[in-house]
Amino acid sequence: MRKVIIRGSLILAVFGMWVLFTECGGGGSGGGSNTKVSSAENVQPIVVNGGPTADSSSGNTYPNAAFTSVTVCVPGTTSNCQTIDGVLVDTGSVGLMLLSSALTLSLPPQTIDGNPLAESVQFVDGSYVWGPIQIADVKMAGESASSVPIHVLDHDFYPNNIPTDISSGGGPEIDDLQSLGANGILGVGQLQQDCGNSCAQSSGGALLSTVYYECSSAGCRPVSVALSQQVQNPVALFPKDNNGVIITLPAVSNAAPTAKGSLVFGIGTQSNNGLGSAAVYTLNQNSITTIYNNQTMPYSFIDSGSNGYFFLDNTIHQCTQGYVSDYYCPSETLILSATNQGANGTSGTVRFSVGNAAMMFSGSTSNYDAFSALAGPSSSAEGFDWGLPFFYGRTVYTAIEGKDTPAGPGPYWAY
Repeated sequence: MRKVIIRGSLILAVFGMWVLFTECGGGGSGGGSNTKVSSAENVQPIVVNGGPTADSSSGNTYPNAAFTSVTVCVPGTTSNCQTIDGVLVDTGSVGLMLLSSALTLSLPPQTIDGNPLAESVQFVDGSYVWGPIQIADVKMAGESASSVPIHVLDHDFYPNNIPTDISSGGGPEIDDLQSLGANGILGVGQLQQDCGNSCAQSSGGALLSTVYYECSSAGCRPVSVALSQQVQNPVALFPKDNNGVIITLPAVSNAAPTAKGSLVFGIGTQSNNGLGSAAVYTLNQNSITTIYNNQTMPYSFIDSGSNGYFFLDNTIHQCTQGYVSDYYCPSETLILSATNQGANGTSGTVRFSVGNAAMMFSGSTSNYDAFSALAGPSSSAEGFDWGLPFFYGRTVYTAIEGKDTPAGPGPYWAY
């Protein structure tokens, strides 16, 4: 049996971006979009295949995770480039993160007063990453963004200066392939920067968010960072097709060995990325509201970086086996429903399935990586994490804040 990488939401916990989770089983388009995927200049292939560790000696597999490749170049060059495979596609975070072990290029550092800039990021599950901010041209499909600040994950970057308020928080550091399960994370959420104004401003001389650090021979100290110097959503920096992304994945009935789909750039900017009849759910403080079991969850979100549905329901049996103890294990597959509501009043019922995770990862499906009914408990009763199973059989739109679209400016989700 392969080891299973457990991964709930990778949404950043420190920026106030999100507080914190469909129709599953046979899937369904949900929104009736007219999007047609092709090998166009704005279409990047993605695949659910267990990730870059699946064929390694560790035997680890990363189920329900969509991966793609990203090309990074030394800024201003076209030949000094590297394509990195096995990068997780995550609509729940913002910016490109790459493992230093996967990056062979020497990229220029982002600096403040001549000193390199670093970042410490903690995720909702308590895990954290650390490393320098570097500058790269980022290319995917036929799109290119110039001089993009990216986060290089590197424990050995000023290792004695990793902020103790995060490193002592109890969660693991996930700056290597085996712990991250990917060579990097492509954060294509609704924001343009990964931190925003809370990292650019201070109040009474105190920083609103201690996320970025200026490092020198004297050590690393927290600093405020201008928006333009923060880690950027690379899609927002494309010359065109820069107002959002669309993820399409085929329907998965129970389980499949793999699933191949597309990451489409732009919303309503070309003939292959129209909204069609998709329902638009605008956000309230970067969240939508989900009503499940008569419980209102105001901090809910749609997140391709979560590998299951994550929500709190004490009536569903939780797995006891160690390798799946963060998932649900009902005695039989449950057919459930919830209602999503946008700040704009849009409302729609979603049917989804919750299966037995221990059974999914054993027997005839033990070598499969796409599961439509994978789910687990959330630590919060106020948020429903609509993870990757939500995307199977759907066309899901993520619109970026402040960018014009046919449905008005983002941010919003649509499906």
